[in-house]
Amino acid sequence: MASGTTAPPPPASLPRIVAASLIGTTIEWYDFFLYGSAAALVFNKLFFPDSDPLVGTLLSFLTYAVGFAARPLGALVFGHYGDRLGRKKLLVLSLVMMGGATFAIGLLPTHASVGAAAPVLLTVLRLVQGFALGGEWGGAVLLVSEHGDARRRGFWASWPQTGAPAGQLLATGVLSLLTAVLSDDAFGTWGWRIPFLLSGLLVMVGLWIRLSVDESPVFKEALERSEARREQGAAEKLPLVAVLRHHWRDVLVAMGARMAENISYYVITAFILVYATTSAGVSKQTALNAVLIGSAVHFAVIPAWGALSDRVGRRPVYLLGAAGIGLWMFPFFALVDTGSFGYLVLAVTVGLILHGAMYAPQAAFFAEMFATRMRYSGASIGAQFASVAAGAPAPLVATALLADYDSSTPIALYVIAAAVLTLIAVGVARETRHRDLAEVTAEDGDPAATSPAAEARTV
Repeated sequence: MASGTTAPPPPASLPRIVAASLIGTTIEWYDFFLYGSAAALVFNKLFFPDSDPLVGTLLSFLTYAVGFAARPLGALVFGHYGDRLGRKKLLVLSLVMMGGATFAIGLLPTHASVGAAAPVLLTVLRLVQGFALGGEWGGAVLLVSEHGDARRRGFWASWPQTGAPAGQLLATGVLSLLTAVLSDDAFGTWGWRIPFLLSGLLVMVGLWIRLSVDESPVFKEALERSEARREQGAAEKLPLVAVLRHHWRDVLVAMGARMAENISYYVITAFILVYATTSAGVSKQTALNAVLIGSAVHFAVIPAWGALSDRVGRRPVYLLGAAGIGLWMFPFFALVDTGSFGYLVLAVTVGLILHGAMYAPQAAFFAEMFATRMRYSGASIGAQFASVAAGAPAPLVATALLADYDSSTPIALYVIAAAVLTLIAVGVARETRHRDLAEVTAEDGDPAATSPAAEARTV
């Protein structure tokens, strides 16, 4: 039985660890979301100018989706070395890669300057972004999860999750400011580069904070046990092999849990910039401001949902969010269709609040599924492989459905179907909130009996 007595770090250190994870995830998501917003607003004209406007948007979102395709590879590579070498080293590397790629996008020549080479270079840099983000998420949430104790793990681990709305808030805020003060011509010519170039400064701040924290004590203990076993002649399996052998059910649960969360988020924050401006007759500025306000509320509610998951469990909170987002989709589009700024803000904000009920407990939920020496690999694989089927095509599928049917109904049904998948996946999972992450599970000879999917621990 788990004791739930993992020694927490000194009180002053946990907020610093949370800050290090949060600043990194904020920067990484800023970089990633900045691309998504630019893809909806300007990349179709700058890199695919010979296409019909809606086709250009589809091609722009296709390069956006390419970043998701690289995320599973990033999850495999970063997960492997993160389980072998530690969380901190890989988190520093992911931040440098993401920031460097984003800064380079700000320097790219457009189609008017170099022709077909422009979208090719854009796609390559997007691949680097996706690869880095595929390794970032798992390490950031594990660094916090493994430093704290079981009683408030959901709350503390939810803070790196706020990096997503914080990055969205920062990216959308910068774009909103620029579109407000610059003419359309100025923004399309050079103004769009400013947010990408700012990433270089943000990365320097993030590195300074991230280099100041210690490695996870839970990982250090597991590494010592692993080294002791190797000295005794015991062979250690590769983390990926161990995950697929002992935790394949947990990987499937994690992938299913991400369907509604991932698809709904990109429909609400990325596709909405296309839908609101083309179908609802809303200006770019108005749509960006609505996402900006919704992201601020999203940031605020995630820790609250995380704290609630510590009290009632990960599954009830997650199920509430999945059911809620499915029920909200038809009202969401009905509100957007009014063209009213107030209704647009309401649609986005309620959608992101419901999304937060899934996203907040996700960090602790996924971390609690896997053994320490395969946790980075397991959590990353489950999360990032799902993104290929969920978040990657979401704006693309939604845009294609809009082009084919000229209606929001198929898009709403698309999100509802994802919500049903998530309800099934989380519904069959076991509750994990009382697990002690320091406990040796699938590492010492009886994985079938001690896998978190097979047995829910209680304090």
